[in-house]
Amino acid sequence: MAKKTSKTKAVAALTHIDAKGEARMVDVSAKPDTERVAVAEGQVIMTRKTLDLIIKGNAAKGDVLGTARVAGIMAAKRTSDLIPLCHPLALSKVTLDITPDTKLPGCRVRATVKVKGPTGVEMEALTAVSVACLTIYDMVKAVERGIQIDAIRLVEKKGGKSGHYLADY
Repeated sequence: MAKKTSKTKAVAALTHIDAKGEARMVDVSAKPDTERVAVAEGQVIMTRKTLDLIIKGNAAKGDVLGTARVAGIMAAKRTSDLIPLCHPLALSKVTLDITPDTKLPGCRVRATVKVKGPTGVEMEALTAVSVACLTIYDMVKAVERGIQIDAIRLVEKKGGKSGHYLADY
């Protein structure tokens, strides 16, 4: 179901809004289980001094990247508890790659989430990245309050009726 805009561009209908304009959880019971993968990314920008603390493992709260990785994985698994209309999913894979980048300076965060089911995992990947970035902030905020969390976005989605999506870079 698509609507045409004044620019004749097709716009998909909002699936979480019913005919009365009220929020609803989408019924996915008739949809087939297919393999679905989503990749999201974001970045945490900080001073080089703070990044050096992370790289050297000298942050007062401990292993910043390891803690953020676990936090992101946990968040992906709890997305339906955080986003009101998300379905609870039995995720088959969640990976978090956190890469220090001296050019930012900061950390690049990338999550890949996989499931075999009737609905996608975009929200789980985005939630994983968001919470991992917030955890990095929390772990080093005592040395730098001006850290910036930036550019969180969906990079790729595979599977399901809407097919393959790959973000333009």
